[in-house]
Amino acid sequence: MSSDAMPAVYALNQTFVRRHPLPAQHAINQLSVDDLIELLQRQAVTDMVMIWDGLMPDMASLVLQKLPETNVRQILQRSNPVHVARALVRMATEERLRMMSLVDSTRQLELNSLVQYPEESAGSLMDPRFLSLNETLSVREVLHKIRKFKPNFSRQLYITDSKGQLQSMVEMHRLALAEAGDMLIALAQPVPGLVEATATREEVVEQLETHRVTDLPVVDTDGRLIGIIRYDALIDAVREESSVDILTMVGANRDERAQSPVSFVVRKRLPWLSINLLTAFLAASVVGLFESTIATYTALAVLLPVVAGQSGNTGAQALAVTMRGLALREIGTSQWLRVARKEVGASFINGIAIALVTALGVLVWSSSTGLALVIGSSMVIAMVAAAFSGAIIPVILASMGQDPAQSSSIILTTVTDVVGFFAFLGIATLLSGML
Repeated sequence: MSSDAMPAVYALNQTFVRRHPLPAQHAINQLSVDDLIELLQRQAVTDMVMIWDGLMPDMASLVLQKLPETNVRQILQRSNPVHVARALVRMATEERLRMMSLVDSTRQLELNSLVQYPEESAGSLMDPRFLSLNETLSVREVLHKIRKFKPNFSRQLYITDSKGQLQSMVEMHRLALAEAGDMLIALAQPVPGLVEATATREEVVEQLETHRVTDLPVVDTDGRLIGIIRYDALIDAVREESSVDILTMVGANRDERAQSPVSFVVRKRLPWLSINLLTAFLAASVVGLFESTIATYTALAVLLPVVAGQSGNTGAQALAVTMRGLALREIGTSQWLRVARKEVGASFINGIAIALVTALGVLVWSSSTGLALVIGSSMVIAMVAAAFSGAIIPVILASMGQDPAQSSSIILTTVTDVVGFFAFLGIATLLSGML
């Protein structure tokens, strides 16, 4: 490409990033580290900071460590402190301290207040930049403070006492509609939800779901306001918590990331893979009990995966619905019987329908009424058992104080395979005279 064309390309890239930030973030996160560094160095400071803020934390950390010191200083000083902190905690201690030495003392205090908390905690998600107000102020004085300090956009302002302890809040729209001489205390409302800095991400998500807040105040152990979790951070927390459930359901670790080191991945996954291997042998041992039946009627081996696959899918559906109900607080562990009854009833009706279709297909294929009867009846039994298991497994884990998502799919697969194989081969053995 000619040198004359290059400025036009950069101008086009800048326009794309500014006008379409979300698609731009997705595209930029697909670039390699070297390409990102080249892209960032060609941007104006404002655009460079905006692009870096859109990077995933792992990638942002890698890029930060390879950029020239001048660019690093600009990013650390001007980017969202929450995003900066999430990138810094992924670095070695020495490298993190070197990075933080590049910014002024005020920024260092902000970042230090964030990096001291575990990544999954409320403290790591909060923005330490906020405007606290005293209830003795008038609306005129509050508006003056807002113009002077220009706090980050928020729909609420928080009122604290002389010790910094959170007292109440005022919504921005009420402040805008009030008279200049009105006192702030007359507009104050109770704070609907808050968390301590050490609260887990799961507790943060619970507060969001319970109170439907757009900002969530964070307090220390003495009730002093130390930060605000903004709406975008709350949404990120919900998204990450959902992805964690997906990971734990299949035995992956909640701390695993797409670019985690191989040694970490192996250490976290291998124990669950070993458990899965043991459960697979358990299912295989059930098949081994009916080895002579399978040897006599080889068609059984062909149809065995059909029963297992259908019951597995039925169980997965029940598991997903129950998990969602528990996560959204639509159901509690005390309602397990109602949930199980609903899933069993639905799976029984679905099982009858699927069994009729399957039995008809097997009858046409094999011309064996006995084989059609075997697969039809076992299909109903396996699907009902799978639905019951999918509904009850997460409830049992939750009642035991465990994460209901923790490798529930591994447990479910074991149950569906064992029951499905036993029902199919057991009925086939009983009705062997009709095969």
